[in-house]
Amino acid sequence: MSKGIGGDTLLIATHNRGKLEEMEALLAPHGVHVVGAADRDLPEPEETGTTFVENARIKAHAAASATGLPALADDSGIEIDALDGAPGVYTADWAETGSGRDFVMAMKKTHARLVEIGATEPWSARFCCTLVLAWPDGSDAVFPGVMEGRVVWPMRGDQGHGYDPIFQPEGYDLTFAEMDRWKKNEISHRADAMRKFVSAIFG
Repeated sequence: MSKGIGGDTLLIATHNRGKLEEMEALLAPHGVHVVGAADRDLPEPEETGTTFVENARIKAHAAASATGLPALADDSGIEIDALDGAPGVYTADWAETGSGRDFVMAMKKTHARLVEIGATEPWSARFCCTLVLAWPDGSDAVFPGVMEGRVVWPMRGDQGHGYDPIFQPEGYDLTFAEMDRWKKNEISHRADAMRKFVSAIFG
């Protein structure tokens, strides 16, 4: 039995296989059996929130209510200071094409906007992640994480996902997409949030 979860199974409320594998690896030392939203044929709820925590709550509570399992959801994105924090909570929306998500297009759009407004380098930015653990009784707990860094251009690396090729974390010469995926998982915004989650739930 896992302290704070009420069992040994945790539903990760994501259809993103990369996120699921990342969380599974981080939770493995704690003996937690992880299942994803796709494994339970759960629909993706509409993310109508205007903050990371609002959207994470929507996903976590929808999954917990539908399955009767405790559900962990995250909402994450990149905030760029020169763009007043954009794309932020709309990070994935910038990649939306109508028939799927194109993050290369989103990164080009990001760079074009920085050039358009004449923003001078370095382009300070951060990846943010908010985890919400929801229980079937309707209660929840919130765990925020952050990784400071900067946007770089051109895109570098083919690892990771999303905006990783244009984000260089503070203190490193590589972008997230140039890093070994497990190294990235140790230092990322999601890892920061997961450490807080693990400490609170399993500590």
